Amino acid sequence: MSVTEQPPADGPEAADAAQEALHDRIAADSLNTRRDYLRIVATVSGGLAIGGIGVASGILHRHGDSDGAPEVKKIADQLLPGESLAFRYPEQEDRAVAIRLEDGTLAGYSAVCTHLACAVLWRNDRGSEGELYCPCHEGIFDARTGEVTAGPPPRALPKVLLVEETDGSVWAVGTTRSGESVQEGLCRQLGADRPDLAERLGCPGASAGGAGTRSERT
Repeated sequence: MSVTEQPPADGPEAADAAQEALHDRIAADSLNTRRDYLRIVATVSGGLAIGGIGVASGILHRHGDSDGAPEVKKIADQLLPGESLAFRYPEQEDRAVAIRLEDGTLAGYSAVCTHLACAVLWRNDRGSEGELYCPCHEGIFDARTGEVTAGPPPRALPKVLLVEETDGSVWAVGTTRSGESVQEGLCRQLGADRPDLAERLGCPGASAGGAGTRSERT
């Protein structure tokens, strides 16, 4: 037998040593597991925090932020009661959802939660009119208005303005910011480019501008 080889130990001392070694190994593995877990949690939580701060402070893009009039876009040949449709509008990075309520009402919203920018989903089987639901933190929005009904979202969903043509096709024609009315959104986006429409919509300052132009001509 070489000097580096030792006969296996027997007796209580050997059992205690083996048990202590096993305990140390389990403790080390547990520590590594906890470290990995905490590292993952810190990474995810940090990402969510950055996303939340970015949305709140306006660093990240918000749906409907553009002041110019967006392009009109056909999103569906038809949308029946109880159906929904995911689409992109006004830009390719803007996720949106169109829904047709059972009474025929057509509604469109940003599909980005106002809490931490998770995707908002349409659930037709919830409540009498369905609901818009964010699975990340259980945020719920009213299907008819986009207002928050449950969970942590601080603001209503921005609206996507939809119109239906006589052939049943559905078109996206504009957006609103969160908390902005349809008229306010249209006035902001169309006022400078289409003063005639702004005046017809009753946008603030539109009539005065038109009157001023007429007075200058006289």
